[in-house]
Amino acid sequence: MSATLAPRVVVVSRRSELDELLARHGTRAAAAWYLKARGGDLAEVVHRHELLQAALTTVAAAVPVDWRRGTVTREDLPRFLFAPEDVVVGVGPDGLVANVAKYLDRQPVIGVDPDPGRNAGVLVRSTPAEVAGLLRAVAAGRAGTETRTMVRAVLDDGQELIGLNEVYVGHVSHQSARYLLAETADGRTRRERQSSSGLVVGSGTGATGWCASIARDRAEPPRLPAPDEPALCWFVREAWPSPATGAGLTAGRLGAAGTLELTAESEGLVAFADGLEADRLALAWGQRITLSVAPRHLTLVTGAH
Repeated sequence: MSATLAPRVVVVSRRSELDELLARHGTRAAAAWYLKARGGDLAEVVHRHELLQAALTTVAAAVPVDWRRGTVTREDLPRFLFAPEDVVVGVGPDGLVANVAKYLDRQPVIGVDPDPGRNAGVLVRSTPAEVAGLLRAVAAGRAGTETRTMVRAVLDDGQELIGLNEVYVGHVSHQSARYLLAETADGRTRRERQSSSGLVVGSGTGATGWCASIARDRAEPPRLPAPDEPALCWFVREAWPSPATGAGLTAGRLGAAGTLELTAESEGLVAFADGLEADRLALAWGQRITLSVAPRHLTLVTGAH
């Protein structure tokens, strides 16, 4: 923390299901009719909306009066500038913490679950009532934290993308992409020209999500890393063997010094992290993208000493 500048608490949230329904249908009556016609119940949606609003109110009240405040929604994260002295409070599902992590550089993050029992609680481990104590612990240097490895993707023109769970590289529509894949690990490099529905490179945090789903379909998947381990797992989705393309280099692990390099051999390829497809890198034919362990990490607040 800066000795002269009070910390800023930045509360990150996403629109509730009710907000999204109202944006589409205009009124609660219209939203209720729409859901009822499909076997849904607006009351459940309203209940979850009220839980989120109550959590946001409790978190706002927990911020010390002499601290600065900021708020940002998931949609505006690419345009929000975080400062080194920020303390970030994510109120929502686990995925919200993953969405914000890529824009941070070691700022402490408190994940708050507004609806216990509905979320897995991997990254949102705190209740709204615990936030006041956790903020005091962060300011006093008494907060317990957990370091989580992240994934970095760098284009050959210097553009960079960071992800907490995983980075996807493939066609923008998830149809077949053509590329040359090169894995460098343990002092040797393997290469294969491929046509597939994309490449997924995940961290130990992502190993509980998309990568876990892919690994379950593999006969001999690589060992998935732990969240704090400086290692990544990677999978090629639906590689297509043909006279010009292979399907032998489709999964593996990368240590801290390992890299995956993909050279685009078709148009329309993109890279995005943690499901935020709008915030993406675009690869032109012949461009290279290199994936590796990121030099920065997520600092997740786990409690107070």
